[in-house]
Amino acid sequence: MKSHNSAIVIGSGFGGLALAIRLQSAGIATTIVEARDRPGGRAYVWKQDGYTFDAGPTVITDPACLEELWALSGSRMADDVTLLPVHPFYRLLWNDGTAFDYSNVDAELNAEIAKLDPADVAGYARFLEYSKGVYEEGYLKLGAVPFLDFTAMLKAAPALAKHQAWRSVYSVVSGFVNNDKLRQALSFHTLLVGGNPMNTSSIYALIHRLEKLGGVWFAKGGTNALVSGMVALFERLGGTLLLGEKVTRITHEGKRVTGVETASGKVLTAEMVASNGDLVHSYGLIEGSAYAGGKVRSLRRKSFSPSLFVVHFGLKGTFPGIAHHSILFSDRYGPLLKDIYKHGSLVDDPSLYLHHPSATDPDMAPEGKSTFYALAPVPHMGRAPVDWAVEGPRYRDVVLGRIRDLLIPDLDERLDTCFHYTPQDFHDDLGAHLGSAFSLEPVLWQSAWFRGHNRDDHFPNLYFVGAGTHPGAGIPGVVGSAKATASLIV
Repeated sequence: MKSHNSAIVIGSGFGGLALAIRLQSAGIATTIVEARDRPGGRAYVWKQDGYTFDAGPTVITDPACLEELWALSGSRMADDVTLLPVHPFYRLLWNDGTAFDYSNVDAELNAEIAKLDPADVAGYARFLEYSKGVYEEGYLKLGAVPFLDFTAMLKAAPALAKHQAWRSVYSVVSGFVNNDKLRQALSFHTLLVGGNPMNTSSIYALIHRLEKLGGVWFAKGGTNALVSGMVALFERLGGTLLLGEKVTRITHEGKRVTGVETASGKVLTAEMVASNGDLVHSYGLIEGSAYAGGKVRSLRRKSFSPSLFVVHFGLKGTFPGIAHHSILFSDRYGPLLKDIYKHGSLVDDPSLYLHHPSATDPDMAPEGKSTFYALAPVPHMGRAPVDWAVEGPRYRDVVLGRIRDLLIPDLDERLDTCFHYTPQDFHDDLGAHLGSAFSLEPVLWQSAWFRGHNRDDHFPNLYFVGAGTHPGAGIPGVVGSAKATASLIV
């Protein structure tokens, strides 16, 4: 077998960076080719008016999966990145004034559950036991395993069946607890990886165990500071990062890919190519291949996760009463999700995730000011053909109105800077099919072997990494996908 000693990774999201670090650590000369002016992919960053606004993932769980990337070369993550603990993990808020602080401190959490319904404390303990089981089967055993053939899926089937993986997270949670708000509190996590709690496999209940064991963290300086730390490690190992180079073609000869071409005319060759880009977009780069054309058509028929509408804003003043992570629930839960996932409606009562990083790291905002972003799940462009140039400013007011009504009555007077990011931006900046924020929807029939394969079935030296591959979206997911993909190469 020909030795793999050079690789090209398309895209510098968490998956691409994690894979590139693994390859470079193994002595494979690796070049990352990134279209944008700075690395990070969905974890991009904007600096504006003295504020730091992270574009993407802000909830860091399972820090051990990241520390492992530094340990490969005998270095320490702490030399490049400072992780700060977040407490509570999330504050959940409802329109009737109910607040619920979610953390891994048992006494505190049980007291919060008892406030909703004392009878559910015992049920929650049983749910946690269930979550431990799916974490061990679904994450520890299968989270970084590449599913290249169906037999691997069949081997995993008994464990998945034992935990009733065909049931939804919401339905399993409802079997353990009765309080409606607690059911929301224990099932909303799948939304952070693009899944509807009403039909995402109960295997995703493993997120609770993951948080309970490893905590919830924030990188000092923002999520993009973690990206910068990963880049520093990669470059110290001798890797090359090319920025502002948009890949326009993946070149191929016979049954092998040979390299990439970029918009500026660069032609790069390597013994293997790995894409951290969108799956549909990536296969579209392989011109003149009937196989790749067929792959694009079959991927387009799959179900893609929704998009996001994100409002970034800076406020005058500080808000010690607002947690780092808040979830603002709509009065509708199941019906709201059906509107977004099934009917393609742009709802006027969105549930929001509110990020307030200056609660943990005041340097994210100028002195005496605060940085926020509010994120609303919205249908992808295939479900709702919205003209975001027109709809964006209106929807921004809907989102800010929800925060004003529930948390910050004088928001309008305090507003210092504000901009928003739409499904159209996901499509234009990231090549995301239909502007989807999390790639393929994480439902059972699109999981493991049914997701994008970590190594292509036709081109044996073409690899994939990131949210569209096994195990899926979220930082631990894409870092796990990099481990699975690297295991096929190294």
